[in-house]
Amino acid sequence: FHAAALVHDDIIDNSDTRRGEPATHRAFEAEHREGGWRGSAERFGVAGAILLGDLLQSWSDEAFQSAATRSDTAEHAARARMHFNRMRTEVAAGQYLDVLEEQMGVFAPEDEQLERSTRVLIFKSAKYSVEAPLLIGAALAGASPAQETRLAEFGLPIGVAFQLRDDLLGVFGDSELTGKPSGDDLREGKRTVLIALTRAELSHSTQRLFDEMIGDPELSDEQIVMLQRTIRDSGAVDRVEQMIAQNVALAERALEGEELAPTAVTALRTLAKRATARNA
Repeated sequence: FHAAALVHDDIIDNSDTRRGEPATHRAFEAEHREGGWRGSAERFGVAGAILLGDLLQSWSDEAFQSAATRSDTAEHAARARMHFNRMRTEVAAGQYLDVLEEQMGVFAPEDEQLERSTRVLIFKSAKYSVEAPLLIGAALAGASPAQETRLAEFGLPIGVAFQLRDDLLGVFGDSELTGKPSGDDLREGKRTVLIALTRAELSHSTQRLFDEMIGDPELSDEQIVMLQRTIRDSGAVDRVEQMIAQNVALAERALEGEELAPTAVTALRTLAKRATARNA
């Protein structure tokens, strides 16, 4: 399911690379060109990647169903299916909201833009990257409602922190580690929480120039560096780091009850660290 989401996301974002390799639609496009086939190589690449993403989604459902049939009871399988189905709906809605944001001609007022950017973050990434997998696995294993509640209270803030870290890497990450060009989110015009926080601190004239540059696919390396400096100087990076730390602390508090086994708590704390303290 995750692979399917990435394949389709790269088409939507018109990304050339994924983890240092050609994005799927670019790989199909290159195969077309190398083969000297008729028609548009670009259209073939997009069509092939859409179909592969659809196939991966079908396989994810088959894999889920195979796991569900081995669950102890039909009730456990039904709860897991509920979480799985909700995850798929939320990701599609979040992806649409992300696309919608990028098509808006102007940014919303600061507070509204921050709210909208946060909503995209939650539904496109945060819930499905951590919360949903925890709930699916727990349901299959027969978790109680109280245990699922604790896992949700842990999973959502870690998912939020994970995506906030990803947003920082999308602007400042080392391309050799992330597998994507540094500043790629700036060329794509991603209206992330980081960007919303930056704009809120800029003067009217600087904000206007910033808005004109964000989303320009032809941004030079020098312009990327200038935007990066503007974002840092605004204090937005420090604000996002604080938000990451606050969400990790919130998740830690969810582990303080007696509902989860000590071994599970240890594993979840390791997961939290790996998801939020990373450079790729």
